[in-house]
Amino acid sequence: MKDSNFLKEHNGRLMWHPMTSPQDSIDRPPKIITEADGVSIVDVDGHRVVDGVGGLWNVNLGYSCQPVKDAIAQQLDTLPYYSTFRGTSNDAAIELSYGLKEFFAPDGLSRAFFTSGGSDSVETSLRLARQYHKLRGDHGRTKFLSLKKGYHGTHIGGASVNGNANFRNAYEPLLPGCFHIPAPYTYRNPFNETDPEKLAQMCLQSLEDEIAFQGANTIAAMIMEPILGAGGVIPPHPSFAPAVQNICNRNGILLITDEVITAYGRTGAWSGARLWGIQPDMMATAKAITNGYFPFGAVMLGDRMVEVFEGNPAAKIGHGYTYSGHPVGAAAALACLAETKRLNVVKNAASRGTQLFEGCKALMKKYDIIGDVRGGYGLMTAIEMVSDRTTKKPIDGATAAKVQDTAYQSGAMVRVSGPNLILSPPLVLSQNDAATILSALDAGFAAT
Repeated sequence: MKDSNFLKEHNGRLMWHPMTSPQDSIDRPPKIITEADGVSIVDVDGHRVVDGVGGLWNVNLGYSCQPVKDAIAQQLDTLPYYSTFRGTSNDAAIELSYGLKEFFAPDGLSRAFFTSGGSDSVETSLRLARQYHKLRGDHGRTKFLSLKKGYHGTHIGGASVNGNANFRNAYEPLLPGCFHIPAPYTYRNPFNETDPEKLAQMCLQSLEDEIAFQGANTIAAMIMEPILGAGGVIPPHPSFAPAVQNICNRNGILLITDEVITAYGRTGAWSGARLWGIQPDMMATAKAITNGYFPFGAVMLGDRMVEVFEGNPAAKIGHGYTYSGHPVGAAAALACLAETKRLNVVKNAASRGTQLFEGCKALMKKYDIIGDVRGGYGLMTAIEMVSDRTTKKPIDGATAAKVQDTAYQSGAMVRVSGPNLILSPPLVLSQNDAATILSALDAGFAAT
């Protein structure tokens, strides 16, 4: 039995937490989660709630996925670790590379480079993009394009292509040569355009203009999330992603889809690329690849990358991680992949996603604090909270925290990031679980 008094006494005092200030963790100690099963979590006081966050977008199969736990235990008994650096490999990593090749074949991706997580996968993608062009003799192609509001992790490269100042300002100067175009964000955009298709065309024109200004022969890659996640669940018009790929292809620019969130069924399709009918040159994945049970990631690579790197003695990849292809992570990912397909989680993600999205839109009719509801693609929904609907003035932090805390006490863990309340529950969520989340949100908004 854990000593709850000890945990509470030291909570927020000895550990610095991501995405907040050390002082904030002391002033407002974080919730201490001690147990989890199914789609529910239990805190140190025994309070049980439905996890509307899914860990951090990653626990797609919930907390009781026994096949993944068994695979981890078995791998620990046989080979708990070995490197995949030059000269050695392991059986689990080899099997996983084959499994991922089959899974991502419709996306045109056939090779894997293993990492320790999402930020690593983004960093790997950026580095390989530059190397690709150097191997082809295009040494001037070093720049990167991305979307404002996009999120690409916390490494120096990922922070540089991030489109949110909150992840950039404290760490500047960042990587030079990174440029951002407007996101197809209908609720707030510089064009004051609310029609999604027209806005998509305006953003595409901005992309064309930026390429012309920078010079296509200076740009290595465009990186984007198929649906912007941490930036507030911003789905583009269906015409947007195919047009981006067309523009990149015409200009010799690699396209990287950041699918750390959207791969493995989150959107109601097996990948964000498949959702929009595109085939990227690289895809950064992580999170749900092991259901959150082990830190692991994979960059998937398409034909253009394979043609340049393979069969070329000069194409040495001077990049990697101690835990690249970790056998325990690979075993977890293999089991997770099998269970993800067996359960056909995309079907439930689409159904429950519609339930949550429609439920949140119904709450919008009831509460003026809700300025916008976004989603409609799988289990990705965001509620943007405002203090004034007419001016779209964002809600203050204290009120947002009250919504979150009341919802938690009423049965659901939800996540507030700035003015956005984001829902990303496990893909095995039941109809009753989704109803519990909506009821808890109702109580949270009523409290304001």
